[in-house]
Amino acid sequence: MTIQEAIKSSRKIVIKIGSNTLAKPDGTQNTEFMAAFARQCKNLIEQGKQLVVVSSGAQVSGVSTLKEWARKKDVHFRQALCAIGQVELMSQWRKAFNEQGLHIGQLLFTKEDFEDSHRSLNIRNTLFTLVDEGAVPIINENDSVSTDEFSIGDNDNLSALTAILWSADLLILFSDIDGVFTANPKTDKQAKLIESVKSISELRNSIKIGETNSFGTGGIETKIQAAEKTTVYGIPMLLANGAVPNILDRLLDGTAKGTLFLAE
Repeated sequence: MTIQEAIKSSRKIVIKIGSNTLAKPDGTQNTEFMAAFARQCKNLIEQGKQLVVVSSGAQVSGVSTLKEWARKKDVHFRQALCAIGQVELMSQWRKAFNEQGLHIGQLLFTKEDFEDSHRSLNIRNTLFTLVDEGAVPIINENDSVSTDEFSIGDNDNLSALTAILWSADLLILFSDIDGVFTANPKTDKQAKLIESVKSISELRNSIKIGETNSFGTGGIETKIQAAEKTTVYGIPMLLANGAVPNILDRLLDGTAKGTLFLAE
């Protein structure tokens, strides 16, 4: 299966956007990306697809708003920063999707929400209702109340849990890399893109896993973890570079590359 075929054959798609994609080099919100992304989502919706978006960026948005808090590392400041930033993040998403004539709905989760069967059922029902009515759910972890005990920790795994709960046909992760490489392409010029993964265990044995960077909480490890979760449930996962202009359109027409984790 090609990336193009995976998208065209999927009706229910979860798309995760990482902090690195939503942040400019100076750490402020990339509103140009958000506007372009909303337009591409409208294109997919007009083709009969239903979308759920998992969006990082609360802390980035908070720093954009309160620059003097950027260096404060205390957990309470970080949670307060996310509380402020989440409002700014959703304000920009609302503006971007409103320009396309689409409504959004905000859902904030913690680890407990997926571990409690009653809460999970409510999440599932809310997602179905929103997309059936033509709205786009925007999901993030509830960073303002999450602690280590109740934290999912990263939105790669959050998006995987969401895809499973919603019974999605495809999970797309947008990051700051083109996909999974044999080594870190930023430091190894011999690194090659792996375009299709059939066995994740074999992949782990054949690549070098690096660290995350300053904006994100994940890295390639959490993306592989997300693929391990979804593919077991028959949901393929695509990892691609959100910085590529009109990336959704280009993946759909076959002119952009990424790594496709095939479902088991």
